[in-house]
Amino acid sequence: MINKNWYILVITLFMFSCNETYSPKPRAYFRIEFPEKSYVRFNNNGPCSFEIPKYSFIQADTSRGAEAWWNNLIFPEMKGKLHLTYKSINNDLGKYIEDSRTLAYKHTIKADAITEQVFINNDKRIYGVLYEIKGNAASPFQFFATDSTNHFIRGSLYFDVIPNKDSLAPVFDFIKPDIIHLIETIEWNKSLLLSK
Repeated sequence: MINKNWYILVITLFMFSCNETYSPKPRAYFRIEFPEKSYVRFNNNGPCSFEIPKYSFIQADTSRGAEAWWNNLIFPEMKGKLHLTYKSINNDLGKYIEDSRTLAYKHTIKADAITEQVFINNDKRIYGVLYEIKGNAASPFQFFATDSTNHFIRGSLYFDVIPNKDSLAPVFDFIKPDIIHLIETIEWNKSLLLSK
């Protein structure tokens, strides 16, 4: 009997001696380990070549309506896909530029802001714009690049996850330099121009 009372007394003391209030841990996102930046040149004897990250790969676009030289740059660890479409210019550069702008600004509904970064490299004949779509838009980055006379390439980045600017922000910050690097390393295939 004494043992039983002793246990009840000890348990009661433990219960009332703890003044600490417990609350659930705040929500957090998984820490993402990013690979080291390193690039290789992608060249399939098409209209242009460019450098892509070693942690990505190119896959031919086989979707319905895909045209020649359309590819997807896959970021498997980040579940990202940069859709790359190519068009040959035949007095329709203005239309392609306006289409690119319209497609980027279709995300205005979900975007907090859209910024434009202009690229001009007269030596390499690279002229383009990178659209950064901030907020919970489906595509955080879109761009176009052209030599202004023959070639036009457009890219749009999508992820296979529900858009959440807070959880994906580190991934956006990591991939943005890769897209800029791709644009800045474009080399137009001059031999393709001769066969036009």
